[in-house]
Amino acid sequence: MADCNHDCASCSVGDCAERTIQKLKPNENTTIKHCFAVISGKGGVGKSLVTSLLASAMNKKGYSVAVLDADVTGPSIPQAFGLKGRMAESDESCIYPVLSKHGIKVMSANLLMPDDESPIVWRGPLIAGFVGQLYTDVCYGDVDYMFVDMPPGTGDVPLTIFQQYPIDGIIIVTSPQELVSMVVTKSINMAKMMYINTVGIVENMSYIKCPKCAEKVRIFGDDDSKKRIEKSGIKVVAELPIDPLIASLVDKGEIEEYETHDLDELISLLEQYK
Repeated sequence: MADCNHDCASCSVGDCAERTIQKLKPNENTTIKHCFAVISGKGGVGKSLVTSLLASAMNKKGYSVAVLDADVTGPSIPQAFGLKGRMAESDESCIYPVLSKHGIKVMSANLLMPDDESPIVWRGPLIAGFVGQLYTDVCYGDVDYMFVDMPPGTGDVPLTIFQQYPIDGIIIVTSPQELVSMVVTKSINMAKMMYINTVGIVENMSYIKCPKCAEKVRIFGDDDSKKRIEKSGIKVVAELPIDPLIASLVDKGEIEEYETHDLDELISLLEQYK
């Protein structure tokens, strides 16, 4: 490229002939068939929840599943699966993920810390390097589907993962508010810039279900934001309700016990990847 500054780490052009960044390879004892990143334009929309529910659903279907928690400074995956403190073990060859109650392989910075409340106060480049190690230095074994729980936004870690992880596609999580749909569009555009396929959008907190008549009540109003997002060509493939049971199970570390068919269409799309 004529205007290339040869700084591949800051470049968003995915098919440049001069690109020198190589995709990371997993540990020699690891085989990962499919890797999907779960992202959001902003925090607090339920990205980690969707990651946990997807992993649980695929695990129940008999697939070998791993969850890589790339939200290093705000990890919440261990809590959802009931994993606390320094549980990850290691030897001379690699670090081993922690198994959830039902056998999902979980790796998170929090599982390497002395306790749940110890903060990780690192600058961006150090965090980005550590996220690379979560992929290369952990023995995940044979994995059919790996789900990467991303930090919100379009900063250092998402850029590192998009460039260096062999990502099959991304799943974008949003909530119904108009402002959130605007930041979701930013995430969609970032994925396009990085030549990453967007599988679809999951709208969390989409509605509440009446306990008496089961009618869906959309407390945030009409679906204007959804229509706006779908104009970009990306489909909303799942809607999750506001359900007190979900919050209760996450607090108890028992997200694997939640039963839902709301993600069936998304799961079907993931299964189509060969």
